Amino acid sequence: MRVVTASEMYAIDRYTIQQIGMSEESLMENAGQAVARILRERIHPTQRVAVLAGTGNNGGDGFVIARVLKSYGYATDLWLVPPKEKVKGAAKKALEIYENSGYEVKHYIGNEKEFTEQLSHYDVIVDALLGIGVKGILRSPYKEIIDKVNEAKRLVVYAIDVPSGIFADGGGVETAIQADATITIQYPKLSAYTFPTADYYGELMVVDIGIPPLSLEKNAGFRKLWSEADVVRTLPTRKRSSHKGTYGKGLVIGGSRNMTGAVTMTAKAALRSGAGLLTMAVPDDIYSVVATHVPEVMYYPCSSVNGCFTGEFDFVHLDVDAIAVGPGMGRTAGTKSVVQKVLCQDVPVVLDADALYYWKDYVSIVRERKQATIVTPHPGEMARMINVSIRDLEKDRFAIAKQFAMDYGVYLVLKGPYTIVTTPDGKQYVNTTGNPALAKGGSGDVLTGIILAFMMQHADIQEAISNAVFVHGKAADVLIERGHSPLDVLATDVIEAIPQTLFHLYKKESL
Repeated sequence: MRVVTASEMYAIDRYTIQQIGMSEESLMENAGQAVARILRERIHPTQRVAVLAGTGNNGGDGFVIARVLKSYGYATDLWLVPPKEKVKGAAKKALEIYENSGYEVKHYIGNEKEFTEQLSHYDVIVDALLGIGVKGILRSPYKEIIDKVNEAKRLVVYAIDVPSGIFADGGGVETAIQADATITIQYPKLSAYTFPTADYYGELMVVDIGIPPLSLEKNAGFRKLWSEADVVRTLPTRKRSSHKGTYGKGLVIGGSRNMTGAVTMTAKAALRSGAGLLTMAVPDDIYSVVATHVPEVMYYPCSSVNGCFTGEFDFVHLDVDAIAVGPGMGRTAGTKSVVQKVLCQDVPVVLDADALYYWKDYVSIVRERKQATIVTPHPGEMARMINVSIRDLEKDRFAIAKQFAMDYGVYLVLKGPYTIVTTPDGKQYVNTTGNPALAKGGSGDVLTGIILAFMMQHADIQEAISNAVFVHGKAADVLIERGHSPLDVLATDVIEAIPQTLFHLYKKESL
């Protein structure tokens, strides 16, 4: 499943019509029929339905939907909001077919009072008002209609393509349909995976209307939803002849006197995720504290001052395949020095937490690295790294993430709801697992451990990272499904849910 911008969707439609030869009318008919099939499965025949339609292609989809529902006996009213003469192109043809089928159009203009009175008698609203074409501030009467729909009680609201009032590419929201479910045409749009716009979608469903894949490849950037099927397809399989060295010798560097737990959770998560051999490098000041918590690892105590790394670090006696650095280190000159030394090692490196604080001081080293560099900021860290506000970052997550990964040649894991994994060549993979239970300290440390372990077991770095992000979120989902609330989940609970999550995925692989 791919994700597109509004301009890409328009280009896809044009290419499909002009180059491939499918008519705009047939695409609109396909869209309306596909949406109507889903609605027929969800709407009880006794429920009253109102389809609210605008002038553009979204309205045209609404005309087809209303016609199909009426042909199957559903009590459906079609409300045309703009004057009829403003309906053009394929939408005009769809409206003519609706009327030629013997069905009545209710006109909003001149009948505003009747619409308001009728609204309380409907059970279902189908929003086909604006679609992806909305620009600027909503004008009358759309704003008033949307406000009335949102204020109405007992209504179930289905939005077509995107909730009306939402910008397809995301951004701020002034007035928009608050949908219970959104049925998106062919490809999800960026706003389904950015906030605050994603909050207006409700349940997201996608319908295929028959656009050939070539139209997508010719006209859209690479953004893909990373699904459970992708995880199952790419999970590594262990051979009977393998041994602990087969699955990587990892090094986790982190910890300080005030933060002994972070590095411990990273190590535990890495072990639960299949790391073969693991070494924890910690300040010698806290060695006695952390050593009792993870007996399965080897330890590398390092010189410390005030409970933090001094900055001295000798890799001569360490044989490692990958390094994760940052959890719980503290924002000190010693941290910066250690990270700089790590980045000079010829192995894949995961930078997390405090390792990101001095990003600007070692970007030149990052650009020169031959091995993979994985950068894992949450929005606050990312905003600081690039000198923008969190608000501006969240409004343009996809474009900013792509530019950053390509500029520095890194794999960027921009964390948050719908974490985006971006590769150095700009390809993007969107994760859909996880829930608000992960909004708690320590969750990022756990993800770092999973990424480290998966990197050492997968042949492909992107697959390793995307699978790690998926498993991390899925573990939180498993906890919620098995009796936890979004409030009580701890990062250590997520670690303990990794085995069950992996069991489920490997069981699916064997089927």
